[in-house]
This record gives sequence, structure tokens and C-alpha cells, in this order.
Amino acid sequence: MRILRRIGIAVAAVLVVLTVAVTGVYLWQGPLLLTGTGYAAHNACAVELVTGRDDPASDLPPNPLVPYLDVDVDGEVATASVFGVGTPQQARYTEGFGCTLASAPLDLGEATPVSGAGNPFTDAATPAPNAELEAALDRAFAAGEPDEVVANLGTRGVVIVKGGELVAERYAEGFDASTPQLGWSMTKSVTSLMTGMLAQKGVVSLDDDHLRPEWTDERADITIENLLRMNAGLEWDETYDLGTPITRMLYLEPDMGSYVAGLPLAHGIGEVQQYSSGSTTLLCSVLVSRTGLGADLPRQTLFSALGLSSAVLEPDASGTPVCSSYMWATPRDWAAVGQFALQNGEWNGEQLLPTDWMTQSLSVTDTDVSDDPGYGMGWRVNVLPDGSLRWPGLPSDAYSANGHDGQLMLVIPSEELVVVRLGFTPAASASDTVAQLAADAIAALN
Repeated sequence: MRILRRIGIAVAAVLVVLTVAVTGVYLWQGPLLLTGTGYAAHNACAVELVTGRDDPASDLPPNPLVPYLDVDVDGEVATASVFGVGTPQQARYTEGFGCTLASAPLDLGEATPVSGAGNPFTDAATPAPNAELEAALDRAFAAGEPDEVVANLGTRGVVIVKGGELVAERYAEGFDASTPQLGWSMTKSVTSLMTGMLAQKGVVSLDDDHLRPEWTDERADITIENLLRMNAGLEWDETYDLGTPITRMLYLEPDMGSYVAGLPLAHGIGEVQQYSSGSTTLLCSVLVSRTGLGADLPRQTLFSALGLSSAVLEPDASGTPVCSSYMWATPRDWAAVGQFALQNGEWNGEQLLPTDWMTQSLSVTDTDVSDDPGYGMGWRVNVLPDGSLRWPGLPSDAYSANGHDGQLMLVIPSEELVVVRLGFTPAASASDTVAQLAADAIAALN
């Protein structure tokens, strides 16, 4: 009995040590695990309920926790957890607003209906085949190449517009003209246009400062233009890894704008350009505050004006649209965004942007230090600060909206050309492919 009692005491001691160790690991790694489960829950919700597809694991960038995750979509709620029990996160679908990470039901209000009637591409006929353009599309999709090459390139949709007319389009298997696709940071270019629309109405101006009531220090001098140009100086790290500010913002914070607003200054305002999804999402929190439109902000501004009937810009749990990253739309609707920019904000006979908005947007940010040379206000230009060309084979006036994993929209005013390429390209760069596609389109259409 005495031996058994000693064994029992030893086992109990081991269990106590294990419990303390597991608890310590959880407290240490809990936020990282929540980032992973938040990512998985949001992906599953959006892929299945926004796009109508059924394989989130292959549709969006891989999650390092995949082998340990249990993901379930039940009705309008997606839940992800570690081994079915640990650090669960939920994403909830709301019609018109997409998916939001939230542990409880949301009240985002009613989504304003958006008609595609004002969008010339919504019901445009499928373009007649053009041999040269078809050959260009073959290259953009790696047609005829081994399956591995096709998968690595990962092109899922291409739309080409010339002179305001749809001249070519193609989709990968499982996608078509009605499938919304995630633009990731192409959403930042949309945000610039949306801000311009509000500037045209006198709701905001580029030099507006004192943007947050809690900013009673130097941050009060940050302007809307600083946020658009990403030279606000707020501490940031755009590295997509577990535990960094960008992943914490997207997958842990219910009020993303407040999280970013709470960060300290790391640089003097206007002195350093640092690419920051936080700046753009913070900007949208300001736009929401100024307009009172909440999650409906994009629908009552840009979406309704252009007839982007497929577009969804998902909000956080506070109702602020995640304007850095989360716009889904069909390639045709993305092309309408590019056409609007090409037309300097004129749409169906109405000037919706200040006449100089695109000129300002395409002026390169003037800072001595930049991690993204050639970035203006939500767009990247072809002519870099040193005078070299980003895309040597394209006209100097080309500019782009870019997103994670190869999303790219090229606008070339001198050619009246818009080229949209959406896909999933984590293993290679798609920029050269899209630039070549644009060059091929110019050659084919001239």
C-alpha cells in the first residue's frame, strides 16, 4: 500500500507539472493559435458563403496550423479550433457584408442593394475570339504547360477592357464570370477612390487632421493624405506571420481601426513611407466616423455609383470595413474599378472624383525613406523615383492596383486599357506575367 501511495503521489506531481506546462504554453502561444484559427474560420466562411466554392484549404494561402485544425461551417457560422477544442474562433456571414470574425451574433444593419445597371461590364456579351488575344490568354494561364506549372502560376480570371469595351476574358476551371474573387490589397486602391468620392462631396479633405479623439499627442497631426500615402509614422510590421501586427489586426482585433490608432509613432509624420495595411483600415474607421454609414460605407458610395453588384467589402466586428484587404468582386467588377480610375472619376456622365484626384493619387510619395518606391495614394506607378520603369515593356503612364498572391490590375490611360488578373500564386511572382499580358494586348489591339 505504501508503494502504491508513493506511486500515486508521483503521478499526481507529474500531472501537476504537465498541467502547469500546458497552461504556460497556452498562455504563451494562445494569441498565435487564435491568429491561426481566426484565419481558418474567416477563410472557410468567405470561400463557402461569399464565393460559393467548397475548398477553403486550397482557395486561399495555406495556414501553418492546418494539420491540427478542425474547421466546420454550419449555416452562416464557420468555426475553427485546434484539435476541435483549443482556441476556437468563429466567422459569421451577413448578407451583403460577407464574413466577420466574431464570437457572438452581429448587428451590422441592412446592406444597401446594389444594382449592376450602371456597370457596362455586368451583362456585356462574351467577347468574340481574337486569335492574338487568345494566345496572350494562353500564356497568362500557362495553357498546355504541365499541371505543376499551371498550378504554380495559379491564374483564375482575366478580363481585358479596351476603350471601355470588354474585349477578352477567361476563367480557370471552377471559376466563371459570376465568381467573386478576393483582391486582397487591391482593396487599398478602391479605398483611395472611395475617399476621393467623399472628398468630392466635401465630407473629407486630404489635409484633414485630428482624425481620432484619443490622439492628443503628435499623432493629432496625421492627415488623411498621410494614411493614404502610408507615411503616417505609426509603428507597423506588414510581415504575414503569426503574431505580427498585420495578422493580429486581421485575426485578433474586433475593432481594427482602434487597434491601429493605439499604436505609437515610430517615425516622424511624413518622413518615412512604410507599407501598412493598418493605415488603410484606420482610414476607413475615420471615413465611417465622418459618414455614420458603418459597414454599408462601400455600398452607399463606390459600389452603388459604379454598379458593382457582386462586390463585398467585409467589415470587422465593430462594423468598420476592412479596407486594406477584404474586397471580393468578380473580375468584371474589378475591371469597372480600373475603368473608373482611367476615366479620372467620371462615370455615366457624372464627375464623382475631384478632377485632380487621380493626378494626386499617382504622384509618388516624397520621402527620403520608402519600402515601396513608386507608391502614391493607393496605386503603384510605372515611373519609379529614380526614373527607371517598373514595367519596362509598358507605357510610362501605366499604374496598378496590387494584392497578395498575384492579384493585379493594370491601367494604361494612353492605351485606354485595363487588364485584370486574379489568381492564387503563392509560389511565384505574377507581376511579369500580367505585364506581358498587357504588352500582348497592346500589340493585338493596335
